[in-house]
Amino acid sequence: MSRISGKINLMQLHAIRKMISGTAGPVECLVIPIEKNKLFVGEKGVYLDLVAFEIDPAKRNIESNDSHLLKQSFSKEIRQLMSDKELKDMPILGSLRVWNDHMSSESISSNTVQDEKDPLPF
Repeated sequence: MSRISGKINLMQLHAIRKMISGTAGPVECLVIPIEKNKLFVGEKGVYLDLVAFEIDPAKRNIESNDSHLLKQSFSKEIRQLMSDKELKDMPILGSLRVWNDHMSSESISSNTVQDEKDPLPF
């Protein structure tokens, strides 16, 4: 069985690193605006839809072994509102690598919406 690992550079989105008050003092946070990044708000979370493009094996970086590039994916309606240039200029958010062994995964979820005036719960 194969596994896939990857990395996403969240700073490629519209985002800012900011110190915010937590219960034990300042906490470094990443603030990502939902609407500006065209994120999808569902019943169980806020989603960043992704699409992976396979890198031509002849053009892959031997050192990283990355097999795919990740970009943000949009609904048909949003794509139709964007120009060809806007779509082409969307940044590469990260990469994937396919491995040929077993992989375990854990899922962590949080549906907490925090008021900016309140200290963080961590």
